[in-house]
Amino acid sequence: MNDDMVIFTRTYDFVSWVIPQTLRFPRSQRFIVTERLQHATLDFQEHLIEANVARGKARADKLREADAALTKIRLYLRLCQRWQWFSNGQYEHASAMVAEIGKLLGGWLKTVPI
Repeated sequence: MNDDMVIFTRTYDFVSWVIPQTLRFPRSQRFIVTERLQHATLDFQEHLIEANVARGKARADKLREADAALTKIRLYLRLCQRWQWFSNGQYEHASAMVAEIGKLLGGWLKTVPI
């Protein structure tokens, strides 16, 4: 498998893991933080898909949008940890996944002419 495909696999794995976790969050937050985390996660995946079919500046723009979505995901994950909606192990797992995805995204961004 080449490096271009690894980010899609890792992102799919992250989405498949984090969305079911959010269903366990407090009901009172279901339409606030939970929804934001879910949307940012799915938006990130969609930006990657769109970047993959785009070329040139359009690809770079989509990758920057993906980077912004990943920054939001990091924020929401930290909030979930602070409010103890994730165990320490769950937070470490999510953080490791996001860190790997971030490195893959950064590598892809470096290959795209701006």
